[in-house]
Amino acid sequence: MEFSMLDAAGSALLLILEPTRLMYLALGVLMGLALGIMPGVGGLAGMALLLPFTFNMDPYAAFGLLLGMGAVTTTSDTIPAVLFGVPGTAGSQATVLDGFPMAKRGEAGRALAAAYTASLIGGLFGAAILAITIPILRPVILYLGSPELLAFAIFGISMVAILSGNAPLRGLAGACFGLMLSMIGTDPQSGTLRWTMDSLYLWDGLPLVPMVLGVFALPELCDLAIKRTAIASSAKFNVTAGMLQGCKDGLKNWWLIMRCGSLGAAVGALPGIGASVIDWLAYGHAVQTEKNAQQTFGTGDVRGVIAPESANNAKEGGALVPTIAFGVPGSASMAILLGAFLIHGLVPGPDMLTKHLAITYSMVWSIAIANILGAGICFAFSGQLAKLATLRYTLILPIVLGVMFVGAFQATRQWGDLYTLILFGILGWTMKRLQWPRPPLILGFVLGATIERYMFISIERYGTSWLLRPVVVGLLSVALYTLLRPFFQDVKIHGGLKNMLSGFGRPRFHRGDVFYAFWIGIFAIMLIQAMSWDYSAKVVPVIVGVIGLIVAILSLLNQAVRATAAAPAEIQDQARAVVQQKIHMDLQADDSDLTSGVVMKRAVIFFGWVAALIGSMAVIGLIPTMAIFVVVYMRLENREPWSLVLPQAFGLPFIIYFVFDQLLTIPWPPTIIGGFFPALKIMPSV
Repeated sequence: MEFSMLDAAGSALLLILEPTRLMYLALGVLMGLALGIMPGVGGLAGMALLLPFTFNMDPYAAFGLLLGMGAVTTTSDTIPAVLFGVPGTAGSQATVLDGFPMAKRGEAGRALAAAYTASLIGGLFGAAILAITIPILRPVILYLGSPELLAFAIFGISMVAILSGNAPLRGLAGACFGLMLSMIGTDPQSGTLRWTMDSLYLWDGLPLVPMVLGVFALPELCDLAIKRTAIASSAKFNVTAGMLQGCKDGLKNWWLIMRCGSLGAAVGALPGIGASVIDWLAYGHAVQTEKNAQQTFGTGDVRGVIAPESANNAKEGGALVPTIAFGVPGSASMAILLGAFLIHGLVPGPDMLTKHLAITYSMVWSIAIANILGAGICFAFSGQLAKLATLRYTLILPIVLGVMFVGAFQATRQWGDLYTLILFGILGWTMKRLQWPRPPLILGFVLGATIERYMFISIERYGTSWLLRPVVVGLLSVALYTLLRPFFQDVKIHGGLKNMLSGFGRPRFHRGDVFYAFWIGIFAIMLIQAMSWDYSAKVVPVIVGVIGLIVAILSLLNQAVRATAAAPAEIQDQARAVVQQKIHMDLQADDSDLTSGVVMKRAVIFFGWVAALIGSMAVIGLIPTMAIFVVVYMRLENREPWSLVLPQAFGLPFIIYFVFDQLLTIPWPPTIIGGFFPALKIMPSV
């Protein structure tokens, strides 16, 4: 058996290195890198685009093209995450927390090089794990049922305690809100429409991409517009030194890469858990295990870049395990890959581990080679890309905002995607300003549907006995400890429960506490609406809503009666020490030199620009709006010279038109005057 596996692996390597097949693999890598840079697009749309072109290819070339593209989108998505604070894909959300602050310090080159090093090693590690474990993990994956998958999802949601940093109650409230948002749409059990507000757009649920871009990307662009400077005023490292230092950082933290790579591959192999949470799990693991992480993570610690980047590149190898062994896609991109199996007459299962073992190992080699090529290309241009961080905001913001709008529209290709983008952009910016951690909101949203689905299946099939299954008991125990760990830490820091409970002053309320009223009100309204639903449709939403409401109220009380300036000096020092020992697990605004009035005025102006963009798109279409927006924004905001304005005004719409209209043939949002221009694809009729 070992000899046949080694023989198949060697044969597969020789086959994939054949010039034509290698060319297709390299083409897939280039496409994947390009798609990863575009916020919100990712490799899913690219895989769907490439699938029809694989009909006339042999299986080795077809899988090389598809996997070459899919494997590297999480390498290049680091570029917008680090340079602009905009996650290129859902897998680079956690990278923003430390990568973007490094760019602000002028260390963009170092952050990018460290990320590429981690991505390369993590990707190769994931491919190696896939090669070794395909035959071994088959009986293990067969053992995992809905109870174990539910326990894994609950363990994932328990990471909210870590991702909430120094605001555990706020983070838990945000996670509960995310869980409830994930349940919007048609209930799969009873068909009940939950919180759809009579909108057809919400029947299938709230899409992830515009929500993530709104919560994480728009607030960073808003703060860039508020500050009105470049992302980084100077470059601390030159091109060579920055890249060299980043490589050293990656090699120095090899053990962290291995641990997070293992975590990424393991979670990627679990169907339904989702690739969107892998980077958060890896980041939370690093916070728990790395020395002094509580003090430095979130402020520009290179380890906060290395951990998620090594995990999200390793996930592709893990996701292939259930896809090849059982025909159960480990991710959405793997579901498209199953289409390639059908096209080429392949059946996932035992045949892929026996008769077609060479094809299976060609997939392993495709992932490994793609990671090497992807990291190499990114290394070659990372120094030049790092210089983008020193450009003026008026040169960067129109392009990033334009591509972001196109990326958000890829979710369901309806106007609701753009409304979701701006609404969650306002929510995300408010949360960032008031230091409400945003990662728990996304984590709850990503895992909510999985938890509800597997809970119903487990209860329906096993009753309550599923709680006694060994893997479930172990995972739930770890999850419970993880959730309670912040409480235990507070007790220890205060020197006992008695001291902790006495560390409060007289109740005092501030303007920022109005935001608590929003959370309390939203939970109350959603709960009232849920009470009229069928039992199966409301049981989980009501449980989550009640917990969220209680947590929001407790968080408000904690905020109101915590140690204040009027409290005794001993209590002040004690409270300050508690805060200093915990990390704020989110980005923080860097505009302390501006008054709150100026900040609010500029924020209103920015979101006014975004609203005007949507309004213009509704009238004349997306692509013409982009040309007008570039000209008006660059001239009004900073009087940029026409020599810089015109190339962007023509270049950005042309790129959007060529890539998304001609290549991806995307239907654009319908326009008011579209009926007058029926021949123009960029202005479809209503």
